[in-house]
Amino acid sequence: MTDATVPSSGTPRDVLAGLDALTRKVRAAQRGTWFPLLLLGLLTLGGVLVGRLTFEVSTVPCPAAEAAAGAGCTLIKQGSPVYWPVGLALAYAATAFFYIRRSRNRGVGTPVRPYVLTGIVLVGVVSATAYWSTRQGVPQPGDPVDLWGLRLDPDSGVTRFVERLNGNAAAVGLPLLVLARVERSRALLLLAAVYLAIELVPLTTGWAGIDAASPWSVLPRYGVPGALLLLGALGFGLAELSGRRRAA
Repeated sequence: MTDATVPSSGTPRDVLAGLDALTRKVRAAQRGTWFPLLLLGLLTLGGVLVGRLTFEVSTVPCPAAEAAAGAGCTLIKQGSPVYWPVGLALAYAATAFFYIRRSRNRGVGTPVRPYVLTGIVLVGVVSATAYWSTRQGVPQPGDPVDLWGLRLDPDSGVTRFVERLNGNAAAVGLPLLVLARVERSRALLLLAAVYLAIELVPLTTGWAGIDAASPWSVLPRYGVPGALLLLGALGFGLAELSGRRRAA
């Protein structure tokens, strides 16, 4: 038997270029960003309807500093304690199912596990914190905010920021940052950053022409981030469809 050298099919540069192209194709096949954005967008807009249906107004005694006026204070209750925990848990479970099924159909792996695990853990943390703060009932006007034993000033800017953070900013925005990292998507990273900015900066109802005591007062709070998520879902969906057409 005679030994012989088998010529390679290309230079090392060609081989590396082929590997890079293959890597990009695999990552494109793994992505399905539009699906979790669609679920989260619909869930967020659904919060508007839940807020409208659960709207309650009552008059309660004012804090001691204001009691001398002799008038009661208005307490507004809105929202369901189970809507967001259950809705987000189902959204993350549906996302995991979607990615796993897609990976099996296309014969590629799926990077979605860190995103789903982060989302579920943060939903649990946010829900536990909210339960702890309201375990003895909804705080009355002027009452300190109970954050795991810390009695925070309700009028403090830091307290208000923590309350905004302990919501969809943590349960939705932070997991989106993880998804942007695992999918290596700069577009999703930008969308997640904008979403977090919207959630962490208070949106007043004045610009929308809605009174703070209106049953639709949650429309700006949920309508703006919900629209952002749905627009993101549309954009990523169109990009994926365009990529498929080019590949075909």
